[in-house]
Amino acid sequence: MNLHEYQAKEIFSRFGIPVPSGAVARTPSEASRVAKRLGGAAWVVKAQIHAGGRGKAGGVELCRSPDGVGEVAGRLIGHRLRTHQTGPDGLPVQAVWVEQASDIGRELYLSLVVDRARECLSFIASSEGGMEIETVASTHPERIVTVPLLPDPGVPAYVARVLGRGLRMEAPQATAFSSLLAALEQCMRATDASLIEINPLIVTRGGELLALDAKVNLDDNALARHADLAALDDASQRDPAENEAARAGLNYVALDGEIACMVNGAGLAMATMDLIQLKGGRPANFLDVGGDATAERVTEAFRIFRTNPRVRSVFVNIFGGIVRCDLIADGIIAAFKEVAPRVPVIVQLEGTRAEEGRRMFAESRLPIEAVSGLALAAERAVRAAGEAA
Repeated sequence: MNLHEYQAKEIFSRFGIPVPSGAVARTPSEASRVAKRLGGAAWVVKAQIHAGGRGKAGGVELCRSPDGVGEVAGRLIGHRLRTHQTGPDGLPVQAVWVEQASDIGRELYLSLVVDRARECLSFIASSEGGMEIETVASTHPERIVTVPLLPDPGVPAYVARVLGRGLRMEAPQATAFSSLLAALEQCMRATDASLIEINPLIVTRGGELLALDAKVNLDDNALARHADLAALDDASQRDPAENEAARAGLNYVALDGEIACMVNGAGLAMATMDLIQLKGGRPANFLDVGGDATAERVTEAFRIFRTNPRVRSVFVNIFGGIVRCDLIADGIIAAFKEVAPRVPVIVQLEGTRAEEGRRMFAESRLPIEAVSGLALAAERAVRAAGEAA
C-alpha cells in the first residue's frame, strides 16, 4: 500500500525524522491559510498523488505569497495530474502539501528497502539526490552505496560511517545523520514498510538535514496488525477496476494492453503475460483468480474485463492443480451467460479434469474457443484481438 507524501511525513515526524514545516490542504483557501500560519517568505505547494515525477509535470511549485499558494492549489486540487509514472489518464489531486521553502545546500538520496536478494533490510544512498535512482544506477553506478543490515534491530555505527563517506557527509552532520539512520530503521520495523525513500534528503546551507520528500510503501500482508495505517489508504489513486477486484478477492493490476488475462497462480500469470508479449500482443491486466477460484470470482473477472474499452480478446489460462478444470469451465460458462462478453474468449485448460472442461465448452455451444497448448492459445488470443480491433 502506498502513502501520500503528507502521510509519510506525518509518520516521519513521529519517529524524529526531520521534515520541513508544512501541512496538508484540501481547498485553495485552506492552502493560503496554511502558508500564513507557517510564516516565512516562500512556500512550496506539492500535489498529493501516488506517483513520482510531480515536479516535471507541474505538480510542485514555489510560491512567494499566500495568495500565490492559493492560486497554485486551485490549479491542482480537483484536477488530474499526469506524470511519466501515472499513464495517460493521470491521477486525481484531492489535496496539496504546503511547506516552507528550504535553503538547499546539497541534495542526496537515501532509502531503506526490503532487499530480497540479500534477504535483509538494506540502506541505499547516493550523492545524486533529486534524480531517479534508476537513472543514477545506469549512468553513475559508482555513486550508489548499498549497505545491508544485520537481522537484529538497530543500526551499527559502521553503517553510518560507510554511508556518510559515500554521501561525502561532513563532520558536523555525522551525529544527526547517524540518528536519522536509526530513526528510519525504527520506522521501517514499526510500520512493516517494504520501502522508505527520501529523495531528496537535503543538507541546508546551515548544515541541517531535512527529508524534503517522503515515500513510504507498506506491506499489504501486514496491514491486519496496523489498523491506523490501513485507514490511510486512498482508493482514488488506484484504477477503479482494481478496487472492484479487491472487493471480490481478486489479485488484479490494470495494464494498458488489449488482451484481458485470467490465470490461476501469480507465476503462471506472469508467464502468460510474457508469452502474450512474445506473440506480439499486450496484456490488459494481471489477474490471479487464485488456486481456489470460484464461479463468483470468475464472473466478477469477466465483469471487470467488460468495463475496459481497450480489451479486444480474453485469454483464460488455467492449470488444474488444486482447482479442478471442470469447475472452472462451469464458472466460465455461467459467467459468459451472465456477463455476455462482447469480445472473443480463448481458454486453455490443463491438469485435473481438463478434458471434461473442454467437453463442457463444446456442449455449451457458446462462442468460447478452447485451445490446447499454451503457446498456441496465446497466439490465438493475440490474433483474435487483432481481428476484433
